[in-house]
Amino acid sequence: MHPELKEHPKYFQKEVVRLADNVYMAFGFAASNVYMIVGDDGIAIIDTTETTTAAANVLAEFRKITDLPVKTIILTHSHRDHVSGASVFADGADPEILASDIPSGDPLIEKTPHPRPAKSMQVRTKRQFGIGLSYPDEIIGIGVGPGDRPLQGMGAGILPPTRRIGREGETIKTCGVELQLVMAPGETPDHMVVWYPEKKVLFSGDNFYRSFPNLYAIRGTEYRDFDTWADTLDQLMAFEPEILAPGHTKALIGAGHVREVLTDYRDAIRHVIDETRNGMDAGLTMDQLAASVKLPPELAEKPYLREYYGCVSFAVRAYFVGTTGWFDGNPTSLRPLSPRDEAERVIRLAGGADAVMAEIKKARADADYQWALELLDRLTYAEEGGSDVAKLKAEVLRDHAVAQINCPTRHYYIQCATEIEQSA
Repeated sequence: MHPELKEHPKYFQKEVVRLADNVYMAFGFAASNVYMIVGDDGIAIIDTTETTTAAANVLAEFRKITDLPVKTIILTHSHRDHVSGASVFADGADPEILASDIPSGDPLIEKTPHPRPAKSMQVRTKRQFGIGLSYPDEIIGIGVGPGDRPLQGMGAGILPPTRRIGREGETIKTCGVELQLVMAPGETPDHMVVWYPEKKVLFSGDNFYRSFPNLYAIRGTEYRDFDTWADTLDQLMAFEPEILAPGHTKALIGAGHVREVLTDYRDAIRHVIDETRNGMDAGLTMDQLAASVKLPPELAEKPYLREYYGCVSFAVRAYFVGTTGWFDGNPTSLRPLSPRDEAERVIRLAGGADAVMAEIKKARADADYQWALELLDRLTYAEEGGSDVAKLKAEVLRDHAVAQINCPTRHYYIQCATEIEQSA
């Protein structure tokens, strides 16, 4: 396991943190954070976690602080790890539940007028998050949340909003506390941030977390508009918050620190946009750019821009396809050979399947795992080697997972290896 990932259990230890005299953060209990604002005659909850079990654990901790009823639940966006414990916080209280009126664009969350590949996305979601992998040998964390967290009641506590907030936003008063609800699209189009002006606390949802942003999720997502996300970071800075309370990872304290971090975050997104766009204009292909575009060292080494969750090369590919489509501009790419036809020709050119297998074994011995996987796929497409090839691919995937700093990539390799082993 990558040494930086080994430190994640220490970072994500459970705690309830007092951010202001009446604002509390439940951290490390689930994939995402839950916030409580204590008012005069009740409390407001911001986001509700991914499972009813985690929500119950958080509520039990909050009840050690106050027994006031839950009057309002605010959902920053519709991703399931933020909305799935609502029923636990609402139980017996009949709170108002507020959410954005803007569609999320995610077929796993919302019904669409036409069928979408939801089954495929569910399989890929399981792989990305390492659902079912053993802790701590296979999964140590999800990049922006703990790996050792309860999964019972996943998605079970979703409740429909009682009121939707329109694009113009709204100022509300709940339990004697005034809050501003402001549309701020980023990771999703429906993102809504919560500004508590009296305490200068900004609840930013997933527009920031301690990792390079997940500009593309390998579970499968529609294009997340990079420019819009970067613009939103300017919008967040304009509040001049003294405390930034993100949807994942720890809160940022101090106006200067918040501004510095959000500036770096915006600049990292802008750098990927600029480098990818300039490369496209210079005629480079998507594969060339994915291999060459990097963050500058002064950004790449910042702890909040390490590729624990998002990945620069994935983002480059997403920007290319999201702005131009699948064709990379190289005429050879317009009508490629089928995977089987290409594999059979490459194997013949290499001198046969035995020669390819010898190269695979050499690549594995040299820790050149990506090359080994690409050769193994050619044997698979050409139907050469049978179950031995599948077994070897599982082994190489586990080898390749060891050095990954990106949690979704690590999980995907290990989960696919497990699926191969179970189907053998």
